[in-house]
Amino acid sequence: MCPLRIVVDRLEDWRPYHPTEDLITADDFLAHDRQHGIADDQDRTTHVINLCSELDYLGTGYYVSLLAQARGQRVLPAVETLNALGRKALVDLQLDGLDALLGELDRQGSLSGDRLTLRVMFGECPSPAMARLARKLFERLPCPLLEARLVRRHDAWRLSRLRPLRLRELVPEEQDLFAMALNRHSRQVWRTPKARRRYRFDLAILVDPDETLPPSNRSALKAFIRAGRRLGIDVSLITRRDAGRLAEFDGLFIRETTSLDHHTYRMARRAEHEGLVVIDAPRDILRCTNKVFLHALLRARGVPAPAGVLLKRGDRRPLDERIAGLGFPLVLKIPDGAFSRGIVKVESLAQLEREADRLFATSALLLLQEWLPTEFDWRIGVLDGQVLFASRYYMARGHWQIYDHSGARVKSGGFTTHDPAEVPPSVIKAALKATRLIGDGFYGVDIKQAGDRVVVIEVNDNPNVDAGIEDAVLGRTLYERIMGVFLARMEAQVHARA
Repeated sequence: MCPLRIVVDRLEDWRPYHPTEDLITADDFLAHDRQHGIADDQDRTTHVINLCSELDYLGTGYYVSLLAQARGQRVLPAVETLNALGRKALVDLQLDGLDALLGELDRQGSLSGDRLTLRVMFGECPSPAMARLARKLFERLPCPLLEARLVRRHDAWRLSRLRPLRLRELVPEEQDLFAMALNRHSRQVWRTPKARRRYRFDLAILVDPDETLPPSNRSALKAFIRAGRRLGIDVSLITRRDAGRLAEFDGLFIRETTSLDHHTYRMARRAEHEGLVVIDAPRDILRCTNKVFLHALLRARGVPAPAGVLLKRGDRRPLDERIAGLGFPLVLKIPDGAFSRGIVKVESLAQLEREADRLFATSALLLLQEWLPTEFDWRIGVLDGQVLFASRYYMARGHWQIYDHSGARVKSGGFTTHDPAEVPPSVIKAALKATRLIGDGFYGVDIKQAGDRVVVIEVNDNPNVDAGIEDAVLGRTLYERIMGVFLARMEAQVHARA
């Protein structure tokens, strides 16, 4: 558990709350200026909660956040948050999309009158009906204490002002909520010295408990937790609701299906901005989740891939002219499909025209590729440029894909997992060549092998690691190797800050 510093204007401001040795005044915090290379690892992994009053540009509280970030510490609120709160245009940009939630709260009767003031403490508020709004405000602009003013104009509620709230402004009832919210947010850091000594780093694993086809099953998640703790990493499962807590951690491991227009991408970006080690990194999500990008990248760099063309909505040329050189059957794909969704096998020009019209409703570009019938697809797991596992995913019975979504229940084919040394060298070579174009993250490369021909179908940024499947060869060593990469990268960040 990383050390904590709670920064206040004066020690008297903390009088209503439980005494803690982690309390420090702004003057003392700003005066603590070690020379380069002298600060120890604990200083560089400190989490700072800035409760100062003068958070405006160049105020005392502003300098607390600024110097904390300069020292490599995690601070709440960050300077970027303070800058946004100081400009209404940036606030509106950060809170874009809240109108729907305000409308829903209005219909539920949670908003009354024409004006409303909501006080938010670490994403919590006194009113259960307003809890979702409080959490959203904190997720978008993570500041320990916020006051939001809402007004009704033209029968619609709008946020008229959002400002940092001073600690001394809290009334006794709010002080109780603040203390409990701080306790939950910091996970009682100052009351658990044994845990603080036991673990060197904190890692968050992002999951969605309700996801139908998650990248890791429950047994695998437990194995990740055990492996991390054996290496000195305290591993916690979080959900999208914990976006405001990211600064508590040293690393983020996304075990939820990713997408660009999705909270997984936003949380990855925020975590990377906070200085966390992130897998999947935002760049990996950006590059891997779009099949159009991958098609162009693989072709441009000479990686063997299926023959195909891009179809553009609004192209007036006859369809048969645009697909010249390709013979049916073909496979039509939307750019960001996953788990065999958004992928259609077309047998004729007429069917292609129908399916393209349907899919163009959701995407300006579609990818059309040759159909390569195989009994199975290779999935090669690569992390940090090294092969971790090699699995065969077989097609669902009576279907041409691994996942069959045609019925009420999703069906999938079988699997086998192999020692990478037993995999054809051409398959391994193609997988490594493809991942080098993406980065040094964690990837699952889908490859088809037909005789001597090997082609890369796609590179997944969020490959499955399920207990009993991908770990069938390495067992618990698979989880330890993945956690070991996190450990090495978090240690490297500590040394870089030194």
